Amino acid sequence: MGSSFGELFRITTFGESHGGGVGVVVDGCPPRLPLNLEAIQAELDRRKPGQSKITTPRKEDDRVEILSGLLDGLTLGTPIAMLVRNRDQRPQDYREMEVAYRPSHADATYQAKYGIQARSGGGRASARETIGRVAAGAIAKQLLARAQGTEVLAWVQRIHNIEATIDPEQVSLAAVEANIVRCPDGAAAERMIERIEAIGREGDSCGGVIECIVRKPAMGLGMPVFDKLEADLAKAVMSLPATKGFEIGSGFAGTLLKGSEHNDAFLPTADGRLHTATNNSGGIQGGISNGEPIVIRVAFKPTATIRKAQQTINERGEATTLEAKGRHDPCVLPRAVPMVEAMVALVLADHLLRQQGQCSLW
Repeated sequence: MGSSFGELFRITTFGESHGGGVGVVVDGCPPRLPLNLEAIQAELDRRKPGQSKITTPRKEDDRVEILSGLLDGLTLGTPIAMLVRNRDQRPQDYREMEVAYRPSHADATYQAKYGIQARSGGGRASARETIGRVAAGAIAKQLLARAQGTEVLAWVQRIHNIEATIDPEQVSLAAVEANIVRCPDGAAAERMIERIEAIGREGDSCGGVIECIVRKPAMGLGMPVFDKLEADLAKAVMSLPATKGFEIGSGFAGTLLKGSEHNDAFLPTADGRLHTATNNSGGIQGGISNGEPIVIRVAFKPTATIRKAQQTINERGEATTLEAKGRHDPCVLPRAVPMVEAMVALVLADHLLRQQGQCSLW
């Protein structure tokens, strides 16, 4: 029913925003992988609410419980179940929304599809569902780092119309985490924070763009035709709440270039690995990774739930006005950075296992 993702490294998330808890079952993780549980918690801490003045004030510790799949810090090769319990629930904040559909939210479409929904906090449409993805992505990150030395790192590239100047090859995790907006361009970050606060005071919201780089990816990941690596990456990140656009490499800007300008020339190497003079392809050619850094960008719309009065309809189709209550991010991007990293890592881990299974027998 749309709650599972992946082929060999497969995850299934569960839970609602204001239910008892949310979590994930990870199936297909190889056995004997040493897991750093503190690293899993650290990723959840980057995602959790209430971490700064520009995020939702909901207070959740988001402490992860590992229910199965581990022995003495090593994976067993069996399903790994992880649970985060909801503590700071306020379903009463959503009573107005039980009779009015929030514009551009999932309320109306969920009701039309299922005829019933967990409306408190958006249920499965809430970004709280991504806790399971981030926890699973933390495992995928450790698998990729151990197997290939691969690093997955994302940051905020743009908020509203404020664009950062960033060299993806030079970005570090420390620089990303140096400020609350997770933009490694310090000057731009200050302006972004001011803009988010100003728009939040108006009862409104804003969106932006997250950029992500994969360093030292394995070569040969991805399949021709339907399972191209960039196609699976696009599906993965576009399954995150509030996403509205995907680019890889030169993206839409590449349409302004001629072929002679856009082509990535191959260069000779001492070890026989592929290397290109430029990386307009974003590390993927013909749907298959070429070993160069994979660079993607994801567009996030403004948060749909805002305090400003909006025209809408109720379940009976009658016109009404809604002023949403509850605790919502005026901008989702700072907390979405670990979500993007998680989904990218899950795709790469899945394709790494698929590559090993098909092409590493001899």
